[in-house]
Amino acid sequence: MTSQGSGRVVDLRVRLGDSVAKGQILLSIYSADLAGAFSDYQKAVADERLSRKALDRAQLLYSRGALAQKDLEVAEGTEDKAKVDVQNTEHRVRVLGGDPAHPDSVIELRSPIAGTIVEQNVAGFEGIKSLDNSPNLFTVADLSQVWVVCDVYENDLAEVNLGDPVEISLNAYPDKRYQGTVADISRVLDPNLRSAKVRIVLANSDGALRPNMYAVATLRSRKLQSHLVIPATAMMRLQDKDWVFRREGQNQFRKLEVHSTGATAEGQELQDGALKSGDEVVANALEFSSAMAESKE
Repeated sequence: MTSQGSGRVVDLRVRLGDSVAKGQILLSIYSADLAGAFSDYQKAVADERLSRKALDRAQLLYSRGALAQKDLEVAEGTEDKAKVDVQNTEHRVRVLGGDPAHPDSVIELRSPIAGTIVEQNVAGFEGIKSLDNSPNLFTVADLSQVWVVCDVYENDLAEVNLGDPVEISLNAYPDKRYQGTVADISRVLDPNLRSAKVRIVLANSDGALRPNMYAVATLRSRKLQSHLVIPATAMMRLQDKDWVFRREGQNQFRKLEVHSTGATAEGQELQDGALKSGDEVVANALEFSSAMAESKE
């Protein structure tokens, strides 16, 4: 929100973080611009009133043959110009935030919506510059819904679609999970990160979500993908690497290094590599390794 006219703050009624109602006065500014606009408007109204009286006289004299037609036309032109001046000066007053029916040199800046003050760039009794040179005085946001903006790498963009459900976790509330929806996928790619901005909309009826919080978004692809999963006990950790024992034949096994992508409810999920679907592995790798060591002794 900005002020159309320059001046000085005479009454600051809200602060950063305050909740405001639609139409609520946020601050009042004494503005010489508005005072000048009212002066011009009142002069234009007076001139129009005078020109209208002159036109009425000219029409009366013309009707009685006591005035030439060209003089009547001059009076009509003067009245038309006076009306235009009134309209222009009235518009100027309204643009600056004034009411032509109530002359005043104070601009009252009102909130256009109900919401929360999320940005404030003005203090009490501070000078306000013209619109071209002044930053936003306030930013009012409706926080009943909030946006989470995240970066998605270009390799994953094909898996993200408008309307996809998203799970959000926040550092501020680690035990809570919020559900959102993908509302927009940027058409522009960041040349440095090779990622696009994805905007997610979250409901915020209780106001717990605040601007500038850090969040982690989990997006789930609509495409079904198969993953290789083995029992958690089938993998053992040795020398900072993960290993399994794959059956090669009758009483023959091979120790293979594998790379886990994480634990699931079914077991350990593996990257594609040494193991393939259908391979047989030892169900308990640690016990099998210990038994093999003992048999060699």
